[in-house]
Amino acid sequence: MAKRIITISREFGSGGRFIGEEVAKKLGIAYYDKNIIGQIAEKSGLSPEYIQENAELSPKKGLFAYAFSGRDITGKSVEDMVYEAQRNIILGLAEQEPCVIIGRNADYILKDRDGVLNVFIHGDMPEKIKRITGLYNVKEKEAVKMMTDTDKRRRTNYNFYTDQNWGKASNYTLCLNSSQLGYDRCEMIIMECVK
Repeated sequence: MAKRIITISREFGSGGRFIGEEVAKKLGIAYYDKNIIGQIAEKSGLSPEYIQENAELSPKKGLFAYAFSGRDITGKSVEDMVYEAQRNIILGLAEQEPCVIIGRNADYILKDRDGVLNVFIHGDMPEKIKRITGLYNVKEKEAVKMMTDTDKRRRTNYNFYTDQNWGKASNYTLCLNSSQLGYDRCEMIIMECVK
């Protein structure tokens, strides 16, 4: 396999997690998403529940509060410690085996490595709303709010820790619109790119 690691960043509701999981199954490689939360918690000394809420998403308060949150004597915030633990785990996983890593700024963390395919999956609003209402059993208005809030927090976290813009095509090897292409074709394109 020319590309050993596949990172998948995604808009909420685009099916990126599902696509990544299917690609990992079909390629017979490891899949990392929420299953690394325990490792991040252990390394940072924080609870898995805290990591679940904060490892990929910035606090709901917004970028200004995020940037000036409480810091320890070294100047690191709790969010910084979580990010550093997450970064170390991702670097370690990339050394161990071919894998798919969902979110968590993995594309940026592994940007200096060879053999990494960085994918961004996005979708059209109507399809994302339909997916979210079905998966979470919510009304359309709530689905739009969930999407807006989640993507805003992902963007804030990514932009803060990477000095790049989340979702900007030039940060990724491949950008796919799952609404236009469908999940199966997205999977095939990704798999074709790692041969």
